[in-house]
Amino acid sequence: MNEAGDRARMSEGARRLADAIREVKNAAADREDVVVDMREAHRMRLELIAAELAPVFAEVPADVDIFDFAISSGLQPRLWIDAVSHVSMGRDRRSYRFVRDTRMGRVVLAESHDMKPVVDQVTRYIAERLIERERQLDGFAMPSVAMLARLPQTDPAGRRAHTLRAVLSGIGVALAGAVVGVIVSVAVLWDRFVALWGGR
Repeated sequence: MNEAGDRARMSEGARRLADAIREVKNAAADREDVVVDMREAHRMRLELIAAELAPVFAEVPADVDIFDFAISSGLQPRLWIDAVSHVSMGRDRRSYRFVRDTRMGRVVLAESHDMKPVVDQVTRYIAERLIERERQLDGFAMPSVAMLARLPQTDPAGRRAHTLRAVLSGIGVALAGAVVGVIVSVAVLWDRFVALWGGR
């Protein structure tokens, strides 16, 4: 009687555990569906803003490779503008957030439920980056010209004398190095020299 009752309780407990496992699995599947649905909804919204920005992206010169203009997949899809800035959906899942990562942390450049202010800010950001790039390229070219202008203007005889001095000092350094090398070698191998000469 007791054994039958124990078996009944065990089978009932197993059924309860199986029901609990089934419920947990169903809840996890529902959560995953919600996450997938949210991710797809975020991606669709980012595709809409990417379509709005497509004419701006098209105007960027083909030889400029500092921009990405791609939507990444993952738990939180993002429309990457460049390596440090992107557009993603805000915490409320309805607003667009344009952010830039800096050394001091993440900076929100624009956030709005309306697409237009964010599109305008992204466009401005792209323009600023292009101008910054042009200035850097101009800046790299200018110092070399300025350096050439600052070089001392000497006569050919003075340049020849300077070159001759440089060559002679180089030869002197090489000879000094050779002499030091010979002295060190003799000091290190002195015992072998003594043994060699003594053996004769």
